[in-house]
Amino acid sequence: MKRLPLLLTLLLVSVALPSAQTAKRKLSLDDLGQLKEVRDPQCAPDGKSVVFLVSQIDVKDDKPGSSHIWTVGLDGRDERQITFSSDSESNPRFSPDGRYLSFTSSRPGKAKGNQVWLLDRSGGEAFQLTDVKGRLQGYEWSPDSKRLALTIGDPDPDAPDTPGSGQSANDAGRGNKAPKPIVIDRYKFKQDVQGYLLSGRHTYIYLFDLESKSLDRLTEGTADESSPSWSPDGSRLAFMSDRAADPDRDPSSQLFVVDAKPGSAEKAVSPATSRGGRGKPEWSPDGKSIAFLEGDEKKYGAYGMEHLTVVPADGSAPPRRVAASEALDRGISQPRWGDDGRNIYAVVTDDMSAYGARIPVGGGSATAITDKPIVLGPRHSAGSCAVAISGDDTHYNEVYFATSAGGTLKFHQLTHQNDALFAQLQLGSVEEISARSKDGTEVHGLLTTPANYVAGTKIPLLLRIHGGPNGQDQHSFSFERQWFAANGYAVLAVNYRGSAGRGSKYSRAIFADWGHYEIDDLQAAVDQVVKMGIADPDRLGVGGWSYGGILTDYLIASDHRFKAATSGAGTAFTVAFYGTDQYIIQYDYEIGPPWDPKAWETYQKLSYPFLHADRIKTPTLFLGGEKDFNVPVQGGQQMYQALRSLGIETELVIYPNEFHGITRPSYVRDRYERYLAWYDKYILGRNPSATTTSQRE
Repeated sequence: MKRLPLLLTLLLVSVALPSAQTAKRKLSLDDLGQLKEVRDPQCAPDGKSVVFLVSQIDVKDDKPGSSHIWTVGLDGRDERQITFSSDSESNPRFSPDGRYLSFTSSRPGKAKGNQVWLLDRSGGEAFQLTDVKGRLQGYEWSPDSKRLALTIGDPDPDAPDTPGSGQSANDAGRGNKAPKPIVIDRYKFKQDVQGYLLSGRHTYIYLFDLESKSLDRLTEGTADESSPSWSPDGSRLAFMSDRAADPDRDPSSQLFVVDAKPGSAEKAVSPATSRGGRGKPEWSPDGKSIAFLEGDEKKYGAYGMEHLTVVPADGSAPPRRVAASEALDRGISQPRWGDDGRNIYAVVTDDMSAYGARIPVGGGSATAITDKPIVLGPRHSAGSCAVAISGDDTHYNEVYFATSAGGTLKFHQLTHQNDALFAQLQLGSVEEISARSKDGTEVHGLLTTPANYVAGTKIPLLLRIHGGPNGQDQHSFSFERQWFAANGYAVLAVNYRGSAGRGSKYSRAIFADWGHYEIDDLQAAVDQVVKMGIADPDRLGVGGWSYGGILTDYLIASDHRFKAATSGAGTAFTVAFYGTDQYIIQYDYEIGPPWDPKAWETYQKLSYPFLHADRIKTPTLFLGGEKDFNVPVQGGQQMYQALRSLGIETELVIYPNEFHGITRPSYVRDRYERYLAWYDKYILGRNPSATTTSQRE
């Protein structure tokens, strides 16, 4: 058990819930307000307890709701809430000496905005520790528990009381005073939720001393800094920074090491061309090496995988990608060193799963240490405690803890936030399906059928397409798929080419060729479910959000089998979005600027759903967020106008003040209701006003 935390990756064990004494019921939209989101588990240094966050939407006040800190013993006892502020708490962390539980919150205190708060574990109320004037983005405890490394964004000089590095798309027009003009001079100048990206504001790393309450800049650099990570002895910090002349145009984040003293000079230990990926650097136990994740070249940014890379902490040799990891040809996340310094334990994204693996830093092959299917989420370890977030097709995420038996990890459910709800529910069955695309490529997906489905019966099928495209449908609980299944539909989720989990060639197959191989793959999967005798070929529907909405537009422009479609946050006239969304690097480096004749031909090819809208016969519902900077709502507006002009049944729904992700609870519910009503009307011929959810069989 002593070595277990350093071997942490998770094997989810399904937990049998007690048999219900009453008949189980179907999933309903009311259950959205009952689901509890469990995340960010942290083991106490003594390994005896775990803290985690729990959030639940606020149906009454129609807002996403607050997150609060809970605790539970590693023996599963005393699961209880420990913070009760009217404001959310986030980022719970134990000080390494175990004295404090820290967290961030914007609760009222001596300073406005998000701050670090401390809760003395010996007793007493939480108190505000920091007085940060800018935007606090994160923090890390030093090994001796005497200091914090804070990542802070410069305050907005035009709004000194409002933390933030940019002007939110929601800020304009608030208050009685006219807002100042927004002056843009950056290559990339938009980001969803964050809003317009303005020059002259940066994010730096600061050192905060708990005893003196002093706050000092770590370095004297002028470029953004992120992801601070303390060396094991606390003498140094590693961090990521982009020192390119124009970071917007050349996002090549480098790894730096610096003495943990204010005003120190940092040393680059990776080249300027390095493309640092997600997550913070991880020091080896002896402090001699650093592992970090590196992305692909920028032209493949939309399809990139994270590569496990190791470099000497003193920069004496160039970084090298770990051969055993590269041989997997899969995305890597959450790397952690083993205590012997010879292996790194990580999560591997692979074909509808995210499993644990042991990856030797020297020679040898990577070894899976968990079974599939499994989807591993954030994890943490300390002492004899090893925990992570996980779930499966019919269980919502909870905290699980690991034990070791014969060299393998076995996991046990620790928290039970959603057990009572799921004990009531009659859920659909989920199975994996495989199909062959036109060119012989094997395509995989997940098929959900209603709980009362009788084998051999043909039922209506909904093809629901995931976004990204660099993501995957996986063995996790999907409210959407289960909701449609509860209302009598089979639901097909397909990991088309462009998706993650099948290797770089599979992901990059759609490079500058959108709407081609994806459509072949989606059609092949639908054909397969029809051949299985499950899908009724005369009752097919399709829909998706983001890239799933884009692919919906492509599909209905090339396949007339679908009786109804819902396209959310999509685009169809690609060139019209150059400079209007947040993907300028992808436009310039994957397709090319539109004034390039060759690129112009590609833009025309990629815009076929709009330029050939007259081929579309499918009644289509378009939806989007009013303030979406990711995929602006104009994409749905253009397609809606095209179909309306052509006399095709269509409707457009715009959610006020929403970004790319719809978060207002009443809008989330409204979207599900509209989806179902649209499908019922055009696939089943039902009158939506005459049928309620409670009346459905």
